[in-house]
Amino acid sequence: MGKIEVVLSKIKVDENRNEQIIVFKEKEGSRFLPVVIGIAEVNAIKLKLSGINPPRPLTHDLLLSSIQSLGASLKYILIDKLENNTFYAKLILARNGEEVIVDARPSDSVALALRADAAIFVAEDVLNKASLS
Repeated sequence: MGKIEVVLSKIKVDENRNEQIIVFKEKEGSRFLPVVIGIAEVNAIKLKLSGINPPRPLTHDLLLSSIQSLGASLKYILIDKLENNTFYAKLILARNGEEVIVDARPSDSVALALRADAAIFVAEDVLNKASLS
């Protein structure tokens, strides 16, 4: 399975449908991938992008700290599946020279990737199926 690196392009709020959408753009291309996420996750993403550091760790900060305390690091995230209009993702961790793969929601994965400065990838077949030009 091929994977394509993307970057977070923008965050949109659709007032009519009461949805929050994160939009990824191919790093070396012109396609966009919109993903609907929850309000808590969009707030966590916006908080990190704004550079605000809360006085106590929030959930995604806690998770990253836990991963690091266990001797692992977040290599990258992979949005690897689209099924019934639902995206699925994996956290790809490195620990003791091995990869550890953890199932996760794309929204939580992105919030974590931003905190860890980790790359974001989308499976090529998912991008081919769901992207916009």
